[in-house]
Amino acid sequence: MLEQRRFAYHFLGGTADAVETALAAYRNEDDGYGHALEPDLRGPVSQPLHAGHALRVLDSIGRCGGQRVERVCRYLTSVSTLDGALPAIRPSQRGYPTAPFVPVVDDPPSDLLATGPVVGLLHRNEVWHAWLFRATDFCWQAVESLRKSHPYEVEAAVAFLDSAPDRPRAEAAADRLGRMVREQRLAVLDPERLDASPVSPGYGPGEHHFPYDFARTPGSLARAWFTDEEMARSLDFLAAEQRKDGGWPIRWRQWAPGTALECRPMVTIEALRTLKAYGRAIA
Repeated sequence: MLEQRRFAYHFLGGTADAVETALAAYRNEDDGYGHALEPDLRGPVSQPLHAGHALRVLDSIGRCGGQRVERVCRYLTSVSTLDGALPAIRPSQRGYPTAPFVPVVDDPPSDLLATGPVVGLLHRNEVWHAWLFRATDFCWQAVESLRKSHPYEVEAAVAFLDSAPDRPRAEAAADRLGRMVREQRLAVLDPERLDASPVSPGYGPGEHHFPYDFARTPGSLARAWFTDEEMARSLDFLAAEQRKDGGWPIRWRQWAPGTALECRPMVTIEALRTLKAYGRAIA
């Protein structure tokens, strides 16, 4: 239901109220979100990754502010690590089905993948909350210390840098990351030569990442990492990936049929939003 409402909002003139009402079904009494909002984490319990997902939805409909976000920030504060950042997953997930690539541990560390996108979108929406101070410091330290990375981590860094308040510092960090992405071959620059492109260690077969994965909009700092031709090729590839049923496939490891089915509408909406952001025609 949530993805139907999101699709209607972005492409059919639907309302933000309808999206927010559908999202509210996933909210818990602790002001977090659960109930498999992020399909790879089953069960009702709140998790930081669910909260990040909810904030991205609110951001996409212009509702990332006010009391609704104040409540989420209270939840983020309650689950933060000692250095003020977010873990990917908390021990409360134990006992519920969980993707094997998201391990449940007793004392989870701070995680840039969980923290960076949340901090970035809160800054973009000019949210003020005490939680942001230490979380922002963590993101700066994590991003500026990256020497060897993988695509998902770099994408989380970009989500932070695109909206970090210190723009000169963000631009310098992004420039260094862009060189690293090219040196370590983290992005497929020619989709016609996929077989010659390496997949990062720990990723599934075919789990490649493309320029559009790093630069979701033309205004992203990551857009400068790629030539016009490289970006155009990646967008052509993205458009051609649409399946006969109208949706896009998921590229990460599938561990259960149900979760793969739930993820496809999410991937489809993001593919369409990316193509639209770059001025591509949406059939």
